[in-house]
Amino acid sequence: MDILAAQVGGALKSHGLMLATAESCTGGGVAQAVTEIAGSSAWFERGFITYSNLAKQQMLGVNEATLNQHGAVSEFTVREMASGALQRSRAHVSLAVSGIAGPSGGTADKPLGTVWFAWCVKDRMCVSHLHHLAGNRSEIRAQSVRIALQGVLDLLNQLTEAV
Repeated sequence: MDILAAQVGGALKSHGLMLATAESCTGGGVAQAVTEIAGSSAWFERGFITYSNLAKQQMLGVNEATLNQHGAVSEFTVREMASGALQRSRAHVSLAVSGIAGPSGGTADKPLGTVWFAWCVKDRMCVSHLHHLAGNRSEIRAQSVRIALQGVLDLLNQLTEAV
């Protein structure tokens, strides 16, 4: 994880960008991974841990109607989380993650291991992706942290290719 977090940091630094995280099911795991890297204050602006729906609304501005209609684990919610992290920080890049890590909470529509991700670059682009992960709670959370970090790298690569 350290290597991936360091790669994210290097890519952000090379672009002169700062990162903000908006996390639910990972409980701050992404922020922990990036702050393990010495010098991360040069590229990590802040993290929001919004485990409850109320926290998502209050801290990130997620619309109550979005949560009521689509649920916390949805493309709509993670996109609003990622956008809210950018609006409520000085970061240029954000990532959001919300999912069902278990061992309970899964449904027929959203089984255990359902995790939505969103990555945004301020005033440029926002992408989202659904993953269906396998494993126990800690394994799903660890996989989610890796996917979230890899998504930042992929997004920054898209920026580089577009220039």
